[in-house]
Amino acid sequence: MAIRNIRVDGDDILRQPCKPVKAMTPRINELIDDMFDTMYDAGGVGLAAPQVGILRRIVVIDVMDDNPLVLINPEIVETEGEQIGEEGCLSLPGLSGEVSRPARVVCKALDRNMEPITVEGTELLARCICHELDHLDGVLYKDLVLNGLHRVDLPEAEDDEEDGEDDVE
Repeated sequence: MAIRNIRVDGDDILRQPCKPVKAMTPRINELIDDMFDTMYDAGGVGLAAPQVGILRRIVVIDVMDDNPLVLINPEIVETEGEQIGEEGCLSLPGLSGEVSRPARVVCKALDRNMEPITVEGTELLARCICHELDHLDGVLYKDLVLNGLHRVDLPEAEDDEEDGEDDVE
């Protein structure tokens, strides 16, 4: 497992549609592990394969409910209501904006074993599913922002080295 580079706004790959996954392979399995590692390392709750440079229809989501999701070839089959809220994106660091999303979504996909699953989400999970699936079609949340993007303060990286010296003896 490894941390992959997250592609940022301006990288052409983020605007390209992704291809379906036809079969689970060792490389796809490794990609999924790497996507989770990358997402957690960056402090995100969702990540789509094109964000790490792979044009495949794969999304990982973990909205902190101890039920991390792998969605392969996902599609939203039902929506209901509306919610408006702030969104950010690992591919647009330091920015956020208000986006309208469905309040409830139903998504059909394949899981990591290539078995069909149906996921119903509300609130943050619904927003995350919509956001990540947009990535698979080359859409960024900034395209949907209601009142423009604004800067957000990012937490500074913790520095474990007091005076520039390692604690190694």
